[in-house]
Amino acid sequence: MDALTVVGAGGIGCAVGYCLAAAGVRVTFVDADPDKVRDGRRHGVRVDRLPPQPAAFVPFADWSPAADDVVLLCTKCYDNAAVLARLPASVALLPIQNGFDPALAAPGGAEGIASFVSECLPHVPHTRITRRGKLHLGLRGPEGGLRSMPYESRAGHAPQARPSVIAALLRRTPLFRVVEVPDILPYKHTKLMYNAAISPLAAAAGLDNGQLLSVPPARRLFFALLRENHAVLTGAGVALGKVGPFHPATVQRILRRPLVARCLAWAFEPTLRGTYCSMSGDLPRGRTEIDYYNGHLIRLAAGRPCPLNRLVYDLVKRMERERLPPAVEVLGALAAA
Repeated sequence: MDALTVVGAGGIGCAVGYCLAAAGVRVTFVDADPDKVRDGRRHGVRVDRLPPQPAAFVPFADWSPAADDVVLLCTKCYDNAAVLARLPASVALLPIQNGFDPALAAPGGAEGIASFVSECLPHVPHTRITRRGKLHLGLRGPEGGLRSMPYESRAGHAPQARPSVIAALLRRTPLFRVVEVPDILPYKHTKLMYNAAISPLAAAAGLDNGQLLSVPPARRLFFALLRENHAVLTGAGVALGKVGPFHPATVQRILRRPLVARCLAWAFEPTLRGTYCSMSGDLPRGRTEIDYYNGHLIRLAAGRPCPLNRLVYDLVKRMERERLPPAVEVLGALAAA
């Protein structure tokens, strides 16, 4: 693969694009932030204190994807519609996103899900790997094809979208471990189990990810939401994979033992201190991925009880509408409800 396009020069897009550029791929970044585009044209893409890698940078407004392009979709899910509307049917698409977008829900696509944490600096394509982890790459469903719907698969371009091709290139610069799996969905659902507990609570309360484990009201709600998320997913018959040190089934056994859960929270808290979920930056702007996180879980529940998800969903939607500032006091209101 000689060239590809990364749409979204954020934390994940910059980390993945950096590795591909370091492997000799001609990478073009597409982003809506004009400051980020200008800085990237001058200085390239950067990760931590590593040497910058040259790359092309194009404003989203000026982007016209080629018919034979390979596109890594690293935007927030709420930006997907604008990107998908611009893609020719022949483009090979590989999303690397946390949320579940119904527009990409049909079987047959290649996808990625990141368990490492990468935080991009404001208005520059320079990211920091704040927590080591893996990038899982695979097909959507064990019998999946090579494309994400709603676009047709084209034989001349599909091989370029194979996860194995991307994985081989990424492994040349080991910023994170790359794992190929036959079915990406179990790993993506497990990541959702965590993200849909971390993101709305930390963003609404104005906490970093470490404080979610050290502030007792936040920790209690976090553990309760994790248990509910697991119940929703398993109740819907969704398979779960191992993302992080424990399988979700082990996490549930730990959460049934409060003392063990608190001890592990104290052990993990220092590794998360000073890191933030992406929803924390989005909430003050009045737009988050809550529909693609907790909204997806509510849809999966299909009428089965999921009271905490409904509470946090309604809370975040109200904070979006009314532009309410984050406040730790919202945790008390959630606990009371």
